[in-house]
Amino acid sequence: MEDEGKNIENREEEKSIEQTESIKTQEQVKKAEIEDLKSKVELYRKEVEEEKKKAEEYLTRLKYVQADYLNFRRRIEKEIEEIKKYSNERFIISLLEIVDELEMALEAGKNTNSIKILLEGVEMTLKKLNKILENEGVKKIDALGKMFDPNVHYVIARVEKDDIEEGTILEEVRKGYIMRDRVIRPSIVKVAVKSSNRK
Repeated sequence: MEDEGKNIENREEEKSIEQTESIKTQEQVKKAEIEDLKSKVELYRKEVEEEKKKAEEYLTRLKYVQADYLNFRRRIEKEIEEIKKYSNERFIISLLEIVDELEMALEAGKNTNSIKILLEGVEMTLKKLNKILENEGVKKIDALGKMFDPNVHYVIARVEKDDIEEGTILEEVRKGYIMRDRVIRPSIVKVAVKSSNRK
């Protein structure tokens, strides 16, 4: 009996030792897990710091790019304003030559009291002016005797004419002009229409 009691005691003691060792092992595992988590947290913290630094660098670069873009835009806008301001300078210089010629023609007409000289001077000046306009891509719209076209002609009167096809332009009151492919001033015209009294 005594042996049996000792055996029970030994078994209980062994169980107690096993439980203690199991608890110690569990604590060690938990400590190892905690240490592992701590090292992972530290690693993530370092990664977050690095990403934060990169983000700050990108933000700084972005601010510089934005500032450069704004400066570039202001410079381009200023250049465009300058171009707009003086874009027709060459054309104006050509027109000043016409002004000079008209002044000379008037002066010559006054000094000689000759209408013929004055008319010749004005005629030469008009030819030069037409040449300047032509160089700028400006052409007269061909109207007289043509069929009415609402894209390039503007009718101010309809004249009854039975012997001419309806819509034919009879008179050009004011010349029209096209610049390259765009109508900049339509021709003002009178067109033929059939008589309303015709039977």
